[in-house]
Parts: sequence; C-alpha cells; structure tokens
Amino acid sequence: MAHPKIGLALSSGGARGMAHLGVIKVLKEAGIEIDYVAGSSMGSIVSVILANRLDLDLSEKLVAALRMKQWIDLTVPKMGFVTGEKVTELIRLLAHNKRIEELAIPTAIVATDLVKGEPVVFKEGPIHLAVRASIAIPGIFEPVRLENQILVDGGVIDRVPVSVVREMGADFVIAVDVIPRVNKAKIKNIFDVIAQTLVIMEKEITNRCLPMADFLIHPDVADISPTAFNRMDECIKRGELEARKMLPQLLELIENWQGENTRDEFESV
Repeated sequence: MAHPKIGLALSSGGARGMAHLGVIKVLKEAGIEIDYVAGSSMGSIVSVILANRLDLDLSEKLVAALRMKQWIDLTVPKMGFVTGEKVTELIRLLAHNKRIEELAIPTAIVATDLVKGEPVVFKEGPIHLAVRASIAIPGIFEPVRLENQILVDGGVIDRVPVSVVREMGADFVIAVDVIPRVNKAKIKNIFDVIAQTLVIMEKEITNRCLPMADFLIHPDVADISPTAFNRMDECIKRGELEARKMLPQLLELIENWQGENTRDEFESV
C-alpha cells in the first residue's frame, strides 16, 4: 500500500514552540519520515533544526543551556525592544549559513508583511534572514526590512501554516499547535501582555486553518508563558509526552491512508 507524502506544519508560540522539538523526536523514533515542513515564528526555527538534519539530542541540550543574555539584545525602543542581531547569528550557526533551498527537506518559512497585510512565504534565500523575519514578534523584536516590505512574526497572519505545507505537495499534513485552549500562565510584564494579546488575536485564524490538517498534535503548555524562555526544556518534554500519547492513532492513519481525507477521524481529539 502506498504511503502518503507527509507534511509537518509547526505553529508559532514563543517559548512554548520548543514543544515542537519533542514532537519531532517522537516522530523520528517512530520512523515517520517528513517530506515537507513549514513553520511560523518559533516553528520556523524548529523547522530548520529538522530540515538541516541537526542532532535532536544535541539541539535539546543547546536549548536547555541557552540564557536570554546570549540571544537577546535590548535597545531603546523604536519599532521593537530587541534588535535581533544576536538571535540572527544563533540562527546562522544552526543553519550552517545555508540557504533554504539547500536544506535536506523542502522547507517554507512564514512571515507577515505589515505594509500589505499579507503572508510572505520564504522557500529560498538565506535561512537566517527568513527566520529572523518570522520570529519578529510585533512590539518586541525590531521588524525586518526587505525591499518595500516590513516583515514581522508569521503567526500574525498564519499561525499554523497547514495550507503552505499542503501546497508544497504534502498528501497528509500533521499540524502541531502550541496555542492553549485556555491560558493558565501568569501575565507579569509588558512582554507577556504583547505575547498574550497576539495569542488571543491569532486564535480565530488558527481555528479556521486547523481543519485543513489531517492530524493535530496539541501539547499542553498552557501554564507556561510564551516568554518563559527559561522553561524551554520543559516545553520539549511536554511535546514529547503528547506525541507519544497520540502516536498509535497517527501510525494507524498513515498505515491505512488511501488518499482519502482522514480529518474527520481526529475531529474530536
């Protein structure tokens, strides 16, 4: 029986997005090969880790060891509190200074053009530039200027890029979303206010795009703030836990795939 070409759509979500890494670890252990991957914001960083064939255990250790001062460079606010130069260099290292089209897995990175209010999908070009644009949370990171575009976080317009990975050629799309159904994290500072405001605004967009996926993995990270970057290792473990719980159902759907739409089978999950 033919197996589908599998696409993976990874959501935005700040620190919560590191749960994607735990999900990918389980998929890899289960022998599920990803043929296409698309990510918004933090999902774009994890997409690159996957598509660049980086060692997942080493990546997890790197995340656990990272401290904010190593990748956050605060500035006097103009269009954002963080210039993003340090995180750009970190992305460049993770990507081995490659271009998107050089990655081992076809990859799409989603950003938002503030000028036109449209999504910008990078499928070629320098990885560090595309990811830096995709993670530019409005009000926190300085936007990326590219020709006539002012680019910010991909989650603003396409939080879980299911349609993007479908258009790339995926027959069967696994969506991983870290947006909580009910937020349990405390809001303590201006960064939390901005991040939670975006989560609320993006919920309606997410609700419209998720039914296009064939399978949804939704790690429980509701009690972890999107800005709790000191808890990223915990987010990875939450992603792994949820993926292991959902794995038998996912494997069954892939095994029995015959080209038909399988979305109804997990609608109640």
